[in-house]
Amino acid sequence: MEISIPLAFGWRHLLFANWPVDPDRLDAHLPEALAVQTHEGAGWLSVIPFVNVDTRPRGLPDWLGIDLPELNLRTYVTHEGEPGVYFFSLDAPSVAAVLGARLSHRLPYYYARMDCRWTGEEVAFSSRRLHPGDRPARFEASYGPAGEPFTPEPGSRAEFLTERRRLYTQGTDGAVRHTDVDHAPWTLHPATTSVARNTLFEANGFEHPGTDPVCYYSPGLDVTTTRSERRVPKKGPQWLAAIRDRLAD
Repeated sequence: MEISIPLAFGWRHLLFANWPVDPDRLDAHLPEALAVQTHEGAGWLSVIPFVNVDTRPRGLPDWLGIDLPELNLRTYVTHEGEPGVYFFSLDAPSVAAVLGARLSHRLPYYYARMDCRWTGEEVAFSSRRLHPGDRPARFEASYGPAGEPFTPEPGSRAEFLTERRRLYTQGTDGAVRHTDVDHAPWTLHPATTSVARNTLFEANGFEHPGTDPVCYYSPGLDVTTTRSERRVPKKGPQWLAAIRDRLAD
């Protein structure tokens, strides 16, 4: 049985650091049911440090929530033509949060020691993965806004790399699951970025892309999510797929 809780929280002080990658390199790391989504002929790997604020089950007041920094490595995929994100890893400095996310949403969270400080002009972010039995991963960077705010244009690279409303995972039975995400449109800035250390690629089985990233900064926004749900295949009788879905849950 998959147990999942819809959540509410805020995302603050985000850096979207994005590298173009050969789609075939990404495809080898994805579940078979997911396909790489490309933009400008490339797949993309994105490293995203930020802070979760007021994290809580949806419906509870924000003062009951907790604040936690987070770091993730993700790419962009489709399932039966529907776009979303797929996470290779998510690091957080809370054992309870890591276990809860792994159990409730089947997300590959890892325990890490983290520090995130906003100086008034930029963010200083550091992460060291300490998850037992897993590959070590380090990330150290400073970043901040470097220009006027903007809303990504439809079809633009900035929209492709930031505006996603669904994440895909795999359940314990191997079936594709999805969680939908709701928030206002992103406000982005060009970003000034200095990455002192980043071994997230190697920790997840990738070679470093070896190019400079395309970077955006966002002060953040508020977010709600649905429960994690098993995907019903479009092929075959829908009533049969619905019965299989109910039995699996």
